[in-house]
Amino acid sequence: MPFRIALSGLNAASSHLNVTSNNIANVNTTGFKGSRAEFADLFAVSTGDISDTSTGNGVRLQRVSQQFTQGNIDFTENNLDLAISGEGFFTLEGADGRVFTRAGNFSLNNDGFVQNNLGERLQVYPPAGDGSFNTGQLQDLRLVTGENPPQATSGIRAELNLPADAEPPEVTDFDPDDPLSFNNSRSITVYDSLGNRHDATTYFVKSEDTNEWETYLYIGDEEIGGPDTLTFNADGSLATPDPATIDYTPFDPGNGAEPLEISIDYRGSTQFGGSFGVTELSQDGFAVGRLTGFDVDGDGVASARFSNGQTEQLGKVAMAKFDNPQGLQKVGDTRWAESFAAGEAQLGEAGASGFGEIQAGALEGANIDLTQELVEMITAQRNFQANAQMISTSDAITQTIINIR
Repeated sequence: MPFRIALSGLNAASSHLNVTSNNIANVNTTGFKGSRAEFADLFAVSTGDISDTSTGNGVRLQRVSQQFTQGNIDFTENNLDLAISGEGFFTLEGADGRVFTRAGNFSLNNDGFVQNNLGERLQVYPPAGDGSFNTGQLQDLRLVTGENPPQATSGIRAELNLPADAEPPEVTDFDPDDPLSFNNSRSITVYDSLGNRHDATTYFVKSEDTNEWETYLYIGDEEIGGPDTLTFNADGSLATPDPATIDYTPFDPGNGAEPLEISIDYRGSTQFGGSFGVTELSQDGFAVGRLTGFDVDGDGVASARFSNGQTEQLGKVAMAKFDNPQGLQKVGDTRWAESFAAGEAQLGEAGASGFGEIQAGALEGANIDLTQELVEMITAQRNFQANAQMISTSDAITQTIINIR
């Protein structure tokens, strides 16, 4: 009996060493979760046994339990690297079905899909088109590689101050080539439906009437509006037009693009004393854009950035959690699969209740404390030595009994 008990102790100590060795071997594995060897005593009970005088039958390895504590977040220079700070798993879809991982070292394949090193694709909620996401559907995250289409300018926002003490210009007949025929001017770049740039210039001419200005709009050398009148109240606020928008006749770029239909919104413009000043001058068009980058925010929204200043939402990273993550089935390569013990996967969004946030340009390291593992190694080694000594002692006792005459 002592031999068998000591042998079970040797097996248990060997298992402890194996688990500790595996933890130490994966100390630099991205998203790795350390394991803990858990043991239980063996106690055989049969009819007639007297429990007060029965001894145990040794020890056995009850289970190897994974510890899903948070690993260190290490920052990288790759926006496709993702780390989860808090609870949850990334959801992946591959040839073998759906799996879950904490390792966010993703890359692009030749079709633009975001995947791990095994070709399993990261799952996201698709955009709904109104700024929200369809959380009832999953799809592969694909980084668009084409150009962002242009948008023709339809509105210009102009908030400015026209000086109340301005005098009418010396030249009474307006001429955009004669600076003496207007008081001030401002230019802005506008875009047609093909993404071509055009210079739009607005000229401001002080009228003979108090609190009144005339405006002219030119695109290139072609006049498309004027004279249009801006009038102001005695307190300097804009009186007309009301609403404060001037619509202009369509402009044909002459290059095959659709005619430009532009309006200028003068809301917030004033006529105060002092100099001419522009608080805001902006327009809503843009040229063709080339892909310049890829971002994922803390809520998991993946967006593509383009050279024309536009962004396009590609999806929202789908997160998963489980009632009992320790019950997940290990499938290797720091991935897990659903199991009955873990419970059904609960899908959700980063930052929502029960889910951690996503950090782009970072990776979660292994949750291994190397110092603790070295202590575990020494402990397992001592246990092995003690059980081996127990076998030696039992052998000496047996030999003594055999030598009795």
